[in-house]
Amino acid sequence: MKKTRRQFLQTTTGAAGALLAARTVFLDPGPLWAYQQPVAPSDRVRFGMVGVGMQGSGLLAASIELPGVECAAACDLYDGRHTLAKEIVRPDLPTTRRYQELLNNKDIDCIVAAVPDHWHKQVVVDAVSAGKDIYCEKPMSHSATDGVEMVAAAQKTGRIVQIGSQRVSSVICAKAKELVAKGVLGDITLIEGSLGRNDPTGAWEYPPPPDLSPQNLDWDTWQGTVPKRPFNPLIFARWRCWKEYGTGVAGDLLVHLVSGMMHVMGINEPPKRALATGGILRFKDGRNMPDVHPTLYEYGSLPVYMRLNLGGETPETYRFMGSKGIIELTEYACTYIPQPGVDTSPSYYAVSFPKAMREAYIKQWHQEHDPVPGKEPALEGITYRSVSWDEEKPHLWNFFQAVRTRKPVVEDAVFGHNAALACHMANESYFRKSAVTWDANSKTIKS
Repeated sequence: MKKTRRQFLQTTTGAAGALLAARTVFLDPGPLWAYQQPVAPSDRVRFGMVGVGMQGSGLLAASIELPGVECAAACDLYDGRHTLAKEIVRPDLPTTRRYQELLNNKDIDCIVAAVPDHWHKQVVVDAVSAGKDIYCEKPMSHSATDGVEMVAAAQKTGRIVQIGSQRVSSVICAKAKELVAKGVLGDITLIEGSLGRNDPTGAWEYPPPPDLSPQNLDWDTWQGTVPKRPFNPLIFARWRCWKEYGTGVAGDLLVHLVSGMMHVMGINEPPKRALATGGILRFKDGRNMPDVHPTLYEYGSLPVYMRLNLGGETPETYRFMGSKGIIELTEYACTYIPQPGVDTSPSYYAVSFPKAMREAYIKQWHQEHDPVPGKEPALEGITYRSVSWDEEKPHLWNFFQAVRTRKPVVEDAVFGHNAALACHMANESYFRKSAVTWDANSKTIKS
C-alpha cells in the first residue's frame, strides 16, 4: 500500500532534522537612560502644546517628565482642555484658543501638536514658517496634497519636523532592523502586519465631554476649511470616523504598521502599488470610513499585506518572512525563528516511486545528508524583550534632543510623508474600488 505524505515523513525523517534551541534577551530601553540626567537651565527646551485631547494630553504629560523640557503654554479650541492642561502641568499655565499666539511667543522653542488630521498641514506649515520646530502626531497629513505641501515647507524653512509614529524609536523595532540588515532572513519574500479590535472605544466611539457646547468650543474654527455642519459633539469626539476630518483606520492604525515596517526594512519611499478592500461591517453608526480595511502593497517587488479589523480582536503583530526564517514582532518582543530552508528529510514526492526505487532513493538521501552522530546542527531561535513599542518618551526625547542639537530626527517630514502616502493610497483604493499607484512626477495618486 502506498504511504501518504504524512506517513512518509514520519518514517523517513533522519538526523538531518535540525533541533531548535531558543533563548531570551532583555534589551536596555535605549534613550530611557537619558531621562535621569540633569540638564542645565540654559539648555532647557520650552515647548507649546497645541491640542490637549486624548493623544495630546498624553504627549503633554510624557514631555514634562523629560529632563530639561518645560511646557510654556497650551492651546485648545475647547476650554475644558485648558483646565486639563493646567491640571497636568501647573495651575498658572498660560492657555489660549489661538495657536498663533504660541508661534509668536519668542520664549517658546518648539511645538508639540496633536490635532485632528484635517488641521495637520496648517499647523505644521504655520509653525515652521514662524521659525518653530514641531512634533506632529501621525499620520503626517490628511491627504497626499497636504503631505507634499508639508514636506516643501519643512525643506524650505530648514526647521525640524518629527512625526509621531513612535515605533521608529522602539528598541524592539531597532533590533528587528538590525537582524534584517545582517541578512538572518535570507531572501525576504513577504511581510504581514495585522491588528484587530472588538469594542466601541477601539472603534473611536468616544463619549463627548458632557459640558461640550458652542460656548466653550470654537466649533467653526475646529471645522477649518471643511464644509460647515451644525454643532455636533459626536463629530468632535469621533472625528476619525469621517473622511472630512480624519483618515480612518488607515491613518489611525495602519500608519503605525507601515511606519514600523518601513523602519525595520530601511524603506523610505511610498509603495509602488496598493489594493484595498473592506467596508463598514460592524460599526454602522453614520461613519463613512471603513471599519475593516485590509490592504496589499508592493514595495518594489516585495509584497506587504496589512490587515486592519475593528470587528474582531487580534494582537498587533508583524511577520517578516524569508528563506532562512521569520521575525515575529509584537508590542514587547522581537522573536527570530530560524528555518534551514533545505530538506531535512527525503522528499515525500518519493511516494510516487515503485518500492525498490523509493527505498534506494531514501538510502542514498540519508548517506548524502545525515550529519555525523553527535554533530547534528541546532538552529538557535532568540527572543528580545523590552518596553512597549508604543512608549512615547523615547520618540519625544529624540525630538527635544534634535531641537537642542540640530541633529536629524528619526522620523522627519519625508519619512512621515511616505508613511502617510501608504495610508492615503489604502483609502483611495478602497473608495475607488481599484488598485492605485503613486505618480512621483505629478505627485498624485492614480488608479
